[in-house]
Amino acid sequence: MKTVFVLLDSLNRNAMESYGSTEVHTPNFARFSQRAVTFDNHYVGSLPCIPARRDLHTGRINFLHRSWGPLEPFDDSFPELLKQSGTYSHIATDHHHYFADGGATYHQRYSSWDLVRGQAIDRWKAHVDPDLGALKQDFHPLQHHRANYMINRSYVTDELEYCGPQVFGLAQEFLKQNYKDDNWLLQLECFDPHEPFHAPPRFREMYPTDYDGPILDWPIYKRVTETPEEIAEIRANYAALTTMCDEYFGKLLDFFDENDMWKDTCLVLTTDHGFLLGEHDWWSKNRMPVYDEIAHIPLMIYHPEFSNQGGTRRKALTQSIDIMPTLLDLHDKEIPEDVLGRSLLPLLEHDHDIREAVIFGYFGAACNITDGRYVYYRYPERLTADGLYEYTLMPTRMTSRFSIKELADATLANPFNFSKGVPLLKLKPRTNEVGDTIEVQGMNFEDTQTRLYDLWADPKQTSPINDPKVEARLVATMIDLMHEADAPAELFDRFDLTHNEAFDV
Repeated sequence: MKTVFVLLDSLNRNAMESYGSTEVHTPNFARFSQRAVTFDNHYVGSLPCIPARRDLHTGRINFLHRSWGPLEPFDDSFPELLKQSGTYSHIATDHHHYFADGGATYHQRYSSWDLVRGQAIDRWKAHVDPDLGALKQDFHPLQHHRANYMINRSYVTDELEYCGPQVFGLAQEFLKQNYKDDNWLLQLECFDPHEPFHAPPRFREMYPTDYDGPILDWPIYKRVTETPEEIAEIRANYAALTTMCDEYFGKLLDFFDENDMWKDTCLVLTTDHGFLLGEHDWWSKNRMPVYDEIAHIPLMIYHPEFSNQGGTRRKALTQSIDIMPTLLDLHDKEIPEDVLGRSLLPLLEHDHDIREAVIFGYFGAACNITDGRYVYYRYPERLTADGLYEYTLMPTRMTSRFSIKELADATLANPFNFSKGVPLLKLKPRTNEVGDTIEVQGMNFEDTQTRLYDLWADPKQTSPINDPKVEARLVATMIDLMHEADAPAELFDRFDLTHNEAFDV
């Protein structure tokens, strides 16, 4: 078997024609949906970027035990399992987080890798004393703190110098060299359309606005305070970058067409999470409740053996942790016992339920659950670090190591059912000056009320509902799923969860 796994970052299903968008031009995603099986109820697991990738690699939920961090020594990683069993695995990416402290163990799991430099705030070009004053003249004040991005962008003058096109180009190089061979997996991972929303001019011109100001393509993770013109500009920049991703994805489809790869090659397209573009009066992710725009993500799968299912859709509830066992199953590899995800290959043949619900969230924030109709956000009464711990053998976060002070207070915890008999360091999470838990990127959570929504009646989540029976059912299922994931005992107290509560209605 041969597989191309396309992972885009922050790809909103609401921006894709294949999921009903009429505002963003994405004909090639729609083109692929005519060959693929499209999943309509696919959800995230752990958030944000690297925690999501740990889920993708391992087929397990990790936000209950850990914030942003590397693959652990006990983690099963799908490209490494493929590599160990004789299937070649390669990744082409511009995702600079892989080369930060908190992502450093991911790319080495593959047989080989390509890295495109210069994306976002990647520390790419060496400027000892840059003229920040001159750089800032071209950018909105909201972006003046992103010096590395301003420097990187000054080196991009041609469309083929943009990171996304380079990644797709490297993937095509791999295919030209290897498509006639068998038994390989290519992961084409593009940071786009993650912010900054910097697209080549011909794509940006497709989405005119009335904004007349300096570059504004990177919203701050905060509540919306911008003018209507600024909001429109940010959204237009996101649309332009999404259309660029779509066009280059179309070039990949062209290669499949020209080389008759549809007869023997699988193609999978998904993302790590969505993105808020002003919905619910928020930008981006991380701080607010995990609204459907963030949690409900696209997934399309093509398999030559199920080509007769092209253009069909599936209503089954699926999750990011299902990708890992699916990729192993595609290559006839054994799925490890501690994997919680389910292979989606049976769903390619026909639609059927594979689970009752899924849980998802950020470390230290709410535990969230959906059954596909209802979604429930359960926050602790207080978001302080009391009773909250991180479990790890790799004490690094996004861009830094754990401090000596943090490590000095560490204790040794008994193994979890997924740690292969190995005890783990147990550490308190990072806090601010008043003891509140700090999210992995240094931002506190907001809008932390426990809520229940009916997504069928209220898909935009404008009005929480009060339904004790539904809440009790979801709480009972949340408890079961937390036990299945071997959640630390203290989390049940943190969320005030007991089995008895589930039936007190």
